[in-house]
Amino acid sequence: MTEAHTGLPFVSAEELRERVGPKRAFELIERALLDGFDPSRDPARTHAGAGDGHLLLMPSTLGDWVGVKVASVSPDNPARDLPRIQAVYMLMDARTLTPRVLVDGVTLTSLRTPATSAVAVDRLAAPEASRLVVFGSGPQAVEHVVAVAGIRELTSVRMVGRTPHRVDSALRELAERGITAETGTEADVAEADIVVCATSAKDPLFDGSLVRDGACVVAMGSHEADRRELDAALMGRSLVVVEESDAALRECGDVVIAIEEGTLTKADLVGIAPLVRGEVARRTDRPNVFKGSGMSWEDLAVAVGVAPAL
Repeated sequence: MTEAHTGLPFVSAEELRERVGPKRAFELIERALLDGFDPSRDPARTHAGAGDGHLLLMPSTLGDWVGVKVASVSPDNPARDLPRIQAVYMLMDARTLTPRVLVDGVTLTSLRTPATSAVAVDRLAAPEASRLVVFGSGPQAVEHVVAVAGIRELTSVRMVGRTPHRVDSALRELAERGITAETGTEADVAEADIVVCATSAKDPLFDGSLVRDGACVVAMGSHEADRRELDAALMGRSLVVVEESDAALRECGDVVIAIEEGTLTKADLVGIAPLVRGEVARRTDRPNVFKGSGMSWEDLAVAVGVAPAL
């Protein structure tokens, strides 16, 4: 752990990966829910215009800890050879609100998002599920493969992407991490036990009728109400699990548009907390969908993994 220029300890991306890997992140997310945390208590994500882009502010309180992630989104940065999204996380103790540590926010996000998905998939996918199809070829697509491989014995991993060289790069990264994967197509959804959508798509990625009853589908590629990766017909015939219903109605286009098109209602939505606590079970007579947009408590739950002793 290094000292940031503020004098606060700073947990770098490399150190965070070493201290909180995918397995530990899964355990931290799961434990927060098993211990009774209610995601509806989480403050809404705040968007604020800033410079040539905008900021996302994500505060939360969990037990002895308080934290906030400040993420910047600068659309023109890729042309400057800079990341489009950058972030830092500040962890404070709940009693005095004294800042205790800063954490690399981008890596924190890359851990907590697939960990949350994996916690849901562990309950929504069949115990014997072994065939995974992933739409997307970016960091979240890769990290979701790793996370799912940590909870199921995968015999087939196929990645579907628009840009062949990016898919090839993702396949190489997975190979370096001990996971064999190959290029796939939309048609592979028909045989998949688990489908993960990790894209920036605005419109549905595949025909939802391809998804078999009992299969598990994760959509986590956006937190915007006008974008979706899954069609309304699939949402309407599935058990739909969300992080929290009000957050889903604010930010999850897959949910919002399905409700607008009349295939889904707010009453149909199931929260991840009752799923994890065993109050809701996966269905075998219909698909099982988890739609995640990312919530502040997830960042905090994982950041606590590097918290100093109080």
